[in-house]
Amino acid sequence: MTENLKSGERLPEITLPLLGGDELRLGVPVDAHDWQMVVVYRGKHCPICKTYLAELERTAPEFAKAGVGIVAISSDPEDRARSFTDEIGVSFPVGYGLTVDQMRKLGLYVSEPRSEKETDRPFAEPGVFVINADGRLQVVDISNAPFARPELAGLAKGLKFIRDNDYPIRGRLAA
Repeated sequence: MTENLKSGERLPEITLPLLGGDELRLGVPVDAHDWQMVVVYRGKHCPICKTYLAELERTAPEFAKAGVGIVAISSDPEDRARSFTDEIGVSFPVGYGLTVDQMRKLGLYVSEPRSEKETDRPFAEPGVFVINADGRLQVVDISNAPFARPELAGLAKGLKFIRDNDYPIRGRLAA
């Protein structure tokens, strides 16, 4: 069973290995930006993820203008994460090896592979978490299917609006 993350809360403490060495602590900006966006992708087996991460690479400058650094993570092992992101040509940090326990802590939906051709391990369905400068979840978007994800150009504009207008964290009464 997954845990429900609520807007305004802190992201659970999760550390993953980072492509290129070192470690990635979720919720802690890895670059000059004071906000972080964590994009969870299903893995190398997912053609929609390939398109989405390529679009994320194209829109990265818009997120940077909003002061938001980007990281992407998946359950893929290092070799699959590396070949997948090398093929796309991403410049943002990529963490790998997300465990089922970590997926549950993030409140993600977890799926079994349909066949060995897909992958050899359970994987997380898509999720996007935007953590503000106070370390709080400003935006949470979790899906149970690969077809439902936030549109990135609109999300970048929305985050810029939030920052420019000191727009509050929304959805705090919902859960």
